[in-house]
Amino acid sequence: MKQLQTDQTLEHTLPYDNYVNPQIFEEEKKKIFQNSWILAGHTSQVEKVGDFFTFDIANQPLIISRDKNNELNAFYNICPHRGSKVEKSEQGNKKVFMCSYHGWTFQLNGKLNRAPNFDTNELGNHSCMTQVKLEVFQSLIFINLNPEARPMVETYGELIANLEKYTFLDSLKKIRVTQRVIDANWKAVVDNYLECDHCKIAHPEFSKTFDMKNYHIDLHDNFSCQYSELTNKTNKEHANFYWVWPNLMVSIYPGKDGNMTTSQILPLAPDKSLAIYSYYFKSDEINEEQEELIRFVDQVRREDFDLVELLQKGFYSNAFKHGIYSPTEYAIKYFHRLYEDAINRE
Repeated sequence: MKQLQTDQTLEHTLPYDNYVNPQIFEEEKKKIFQNSWILAGHTSQVEKVGDFFTFDIANQPLIISRDKNNELNAFYNICPHRGSKVEKSEQGNKKVFMCSYHGWTFQLNGKLNRAPNFDTNELGNHSCMTQVKLEVFQSLIFINLNPEARPMVETYGELIANLEKYTFLDSLKKIRVTQRVIDANWKAVVDNYLECDHCKIAHPEFSKTFDMKNYHIDLHDNFSCQYSELTNKTNKEHANFYWVWPNLMVSIYPGKDGNMTTSQILPLAPDKSLAIYSYYFKSDEINEEQEELIRFVDQVRREDFDLVELLQKGFYSNAFKHGIYSPTEYAIKYFHRLYEDAINRE
């Protein structure tokens, strides 16, 4: 007679308290989101001198701009005079940035232009907006709030090498962006992405499109990759769905009209996240096939977000303290291991 599996042989997930506890959430912002390479945007958003966009991560407001030397810069969107937020627009083109509180102005690289009522020579460290580390990879702009952060290649070297085969990525432009506030913890969204056990139930169209019997999730250094052939086998090259530590999903669709989508899951509160999903194509003119891809991806995301919002309600329950991993949820287990390493790091 087959012996039933006991609780002692099951592997437990992160405690559910990690998905609802405000104190843990504040610790995550400092140890993970202010200490990791985070996708901020795309070079197509700052093509010309004076172009800029603003971006917030873990309560830290930032500006990314292209200066007069054609260099990209990232700095805190905070005036050194009294701490006011400087730029209020989400994007645009300007010759200088001006703080609307006392009229301090700053150059496109964050350096002081003019400070009324001050001798600028005496301001010292207060004469510039604070710079932030910035790196560009395949036209994607990443920032890191840790001034001592290691270069991206030291953290994501295997990923960088893996994506070099997609020679079309640098030719893409960010064409469309959709945002949605999800009533769920950011980790719940990542957990959901890292397994496809729910796909046949929650994603009927996705499950008909991809061969679920041969669906793969491969683990790599600080990222994972999911892939499967299409059921109609019209494309010889399969799409790859990457998750990149801590909060980024990148879907790459090769072929004649190669394109890409990205999803950023930004933490807003223990039970609230902002999903920013962007679509990148070679041309501003989106054809019918690309519109169909956008519709398909949006539908899968809506189905996932409905699931994780339902999941979040369960995290507050007294019924269980944690979940359990199924044998096929090894990618979630890998994510949780990276998470615990980051949270426990002094």
